[in-house]
Amino acid sequence: MITEIDHVQLAMPPGGEDRARKFYCDILGFEETPKPDELAKRGGAWFECNGARIHLGVDPNFVPAKKAHPALRCEGYESLVEAIRSAGYDVVEDPVPFEGRPHCYVGDPFGNRIELIPE
Repeated sequence: MITEIDHVQLAMPPGGEDRARKFYCDILGFEETPKPDELAKRGGAWFECNGARIHLGVDPNFVPAKKAHPALRCEGYESLVEAIRSAGYDVVEDPVPFEGRPHCYVGDPFGNRIELIPE
C-alpha cells in the first residue's frame, strides 16, 4: 500500500544547477539537500521544503514538462506569486478555481510546469 509520495523528479539540461538553486531556493523557499555521492556524480540537485521534495535530474536530451507537473500548496500565495513575477518568470493564472481557490502555473528556469495553490 502506498503511504506517501517520497519525491517528484523533474528533468533539467546539463549545467543548470545554479539556475535551479536560484529558483527553487531563493524564490520558492526550498532548501537544497545533499545527494548521495554516487548520485552526485550525475549532476542535478535535490530540494526540500516542509516535506515536499523535488529532485532535478540531468537529461542530456532535455525537454521540459509542459503538462505534467507537481502542484505545491503554499503560504503567502499572493506574495510568492509577486516574487516570481518580479524575478522575471511568467505566471499563468488559471481562471477555474481549484477546490474553490485561485491557483496558477509557473515555469521553472527550464520550462517545467509548476502549479501553486494557496493553503
